[in-house]
Amino acid sequence: MSFSFFKPSRPKTPQEVAKAIKDSLVALDTKTVVEVKALEKALEEVDKNFATMRCMLCGDGEVEPNVEQVSQLAIEFCKEDVLALLLHKLPILGWEARKDLVHCWSILLKQMVGSTHCCVQYIENHLELLDFLVVCYDNKEIALNCGQMLRECIKFPTLAKYILESASFELFFKFVELPNFDIASDAFSTFKDLLTKHSDVVSAFLAAHYEEFFDLYEKLMTSSNYVTRRQSLKLLSEFLLESPNSQVMKRYILEVRYMKVMMTLLKDSRKNIQIASFHIFKVFVANPNKPREIKVILAKNHDKLLQLLQNLSLGKGSDDEQFEEEKELIMKEIERLSRLPELVS
Repeated sequence: MSFSFFKPSRPKTPQEVAKAIKDSLVALDTKTVVEVKALEKALEEVDKNFATMRCMLCGDGEVEPNVEQVSQLAIEFCKEDVLALLLHKLPILGWEARKDLVHCWSILLKQMVGSTHCCVQYIENHLELLDFLVVCYDNKEIALNCGQMLRECIKFPTLAKYILESASFELFFKFVELPNFDIASDAFSTFKDLLTKHSDVVSAFLAAHYEEFFDLYEKLMTSSNYVTRRQSLKLLSEFLLESPNSQVMKRYILEVRYMKVMMTLLKDSRKNIQIASFHIFKVFVANPNKPREIKVILAKNHDKLLQLLQNLSLGKGSDDEQFEEEKELIMKEIERLSRLPELVS
């Protein structure tokens, strides 16, 4: 008597998994999408194949993933253009399949073949995939999935550099103010990673695109949205005060218009905004190479500025000696300027 039908099915090879995923994604064509039943069946097939992919890449809770198989699956995905398909079919996929894809994405990007991250190299050769992920912030259904995948890409300097220098980067200034709070917050997280993860890449970008970038950034700091004002101010102090950005900062603190923005924000009704703007305003004042125009503005507005700073505190229960010391130094410098007759005459 034969009991062969009790034997478990043979595990699929990475090549078979890649082919099955490719075939099931290709089946999600326009003809299939029109027919509801056909679409449901095609999506079920995708879900099944994605579960197999996740198991191969992450293990099943009992058995650890096979390192060679994981690496081979990444190679197959690049060789067969499955990586591009995974992204382009993302809007059609079901919730579970999207979740599996996001989970697997970071594992795929980390795979090395020799000294190369093969999936990262694939994206470098298909940079339009990054533009696609950025633009997907406009699609509520998949915005958060794409945001997570983008942040995984940004961990690699070449991919971050491309996004910064691409036309699609400018879209972030719109996305961080989208009415959907979750999507706007996610877009800001990605925006922040772009400006803080790779300081050398960022400093080169800011030096090359200084005027366009800070024109747009000023709009964020003066936004009517409190969260946007607070987040953009905090982020500005994070990347502007990084040592690789010292040349950019030196240029920024010579600009009267940006000091005026900080002076306006010092008067904001929200304490968080006042404190965050002070940390940038103090750099304008403490700069030993202040241009005359900045000195004149500080001297002529010294009464209002000193009153604002006098009332500025970190709040109840906060005892920050450094903050008080900095505030005192800044006030003394403003007072000193106000006593120079050539500035106030």
